[in-house]
Amino acid sequence: MIDILLIALAMSLLYMSIANRIITYLRILVFQGFILFGTIYLSLTNVSTTNLLLIMLETIVFKAIAVPWFMSYIIKRNKITREAEPYLPNFVSLIIVTLIIVSTIILSSSIKDENLDKTYFVVALSTLFTGLYLIVSRKKIITHVVGYLVIENGVFILSLAVGNEMPMLVNLGIMLDIFASVLILGIFFNKIGDVIQDPDVNLLRNLKD
Repeated sequence: MIDILLIALAMSLLYMSIANRIITYLRILVFQGFILFGTIYLSLTNVSTTNLLLIMLETIVFKAIAVPWFMSYIIKRNKITREAEPYLPNFVSLIIVTLIIVSTIILSSSIKDENLDKTYFVVALSTLFTGLYLIVSRKKIITHVVGYLVIENGVFILSLAVGNEMPMLVNLGIMLDIFASVLILGIFFNKIGDVIQDPDVNLLRNLKD
């Protein structure tokens, strides 16, 4: 069942690569949040009940509800246009993300380590590199934030691979999510979003000290 959830998350990366509307990115983030919630429930079997409930609560509230809602609020508040405006055509993006996933599968196959859970490894690395690709291939600043959140989902999946042995690593990963994302979403957009009506990376060149 865990493998099915992780594969579904990998498939969401392919869908994200061809999405044109920012609202679609937010819905995919919600979907990934629920997948991570289910993965936590099924994989962290050796942690205490209290710790498990805390991790699950943090994940469902933060990743699946709070951040997507706040980003939706930012889009409406700053009157950001709905289109993601990628630099490359959707078909090219789909090919690139597919190559990322295939490359991580090949890489995991070449690693001879019995302690390595290859499903976690493949999905985590694919998520990390897809997030990086979203950052460099999209024009709008808010899509860069989405890419950053996708990267953090990849880091979170990687921490789940060793979560039973080191549960505090999962907690630290969640706290990093909360701190870093609130910092970016709060400070960055509250300051710059009021200046730029349609936050686009190209417009940042016009900003001066």
